[in-house]
Amino acid sequence: MTERLPIFPLGAVLFPGLVLPLQIFEERYRLLIRDVLDGEEPHRFGVVSIELGHEVGPGAARRLAAVGCTAEVRGVQKHDDGRFDIVTTGGTRFRIEDIDDSLPYLRADVTLLPDESGPGAETATEPVTRLFRRYCDRLVAHGAEVADLDDLPEDPIQLSYLVAASLILDRSDKQRLLQAGHAAARLHLEYELLRRENLLLEAFPTVPASEFLGGGVSPN
Repeated sequence: MTERLPIFPLGAVLFPGLVLPLQIFEERYRLLIRDVLDGEEPHRFGVVSIELGHEVGPGAARRLAAVGCTAEVRGVQKHDDGRFDIVTTGGTRFRIEDIDDSLPYLRADVTLLPDESGPGAETATEPVTRLFRRYCDRLVAHGAEVADLDDLPEDPIQLSYLVAASLILDRSDKQRLLQAGHAAARLHLEYELLRRENLLLEAFPTVPASEFLGGGVSPN
């Protein structure tokens, strides 16, 4: 079964559970937010990574990824000039089936994707957790600030999303993690990525800035 969602193309990948603040200033996205807030709860829209193009301007997003994530609105501040500052949380992954561009903003018929552990997920959590802690330790050694690692989740689904959201990766790698069919597949991919990234951190004296290090606000 499909449902229709307003679509917010973004130059980043949103994962379930990740907090995403947004500054809404383009008129088409002001309209999107007004329509979302005027609709039934839960107030949500779809965030989809831009594969070709950029965020700002009509027609700027020329190609979108096939899988996105719902953004559930948790806080809204409306400014006198019509802009919005909103805080959202990643909800459920979805696959785009069809896109409707009849409004100023895109809408899509989407199929919501289930969150499943997958075969071997429980046995994959320990090695991924170990490599992720090593990865964070190396970031700290490079002067980065990282999240508290004392309470990493044991649940494979939660762990797979936390690691996916936290890693400093190219958008294509992030999208591969989002599109993984289940937590086991995501954890196995994260294991390989963590091995690669740990080797790179050993070889290079500095690391790039990212949302992992700062958080920041994503403007549309």
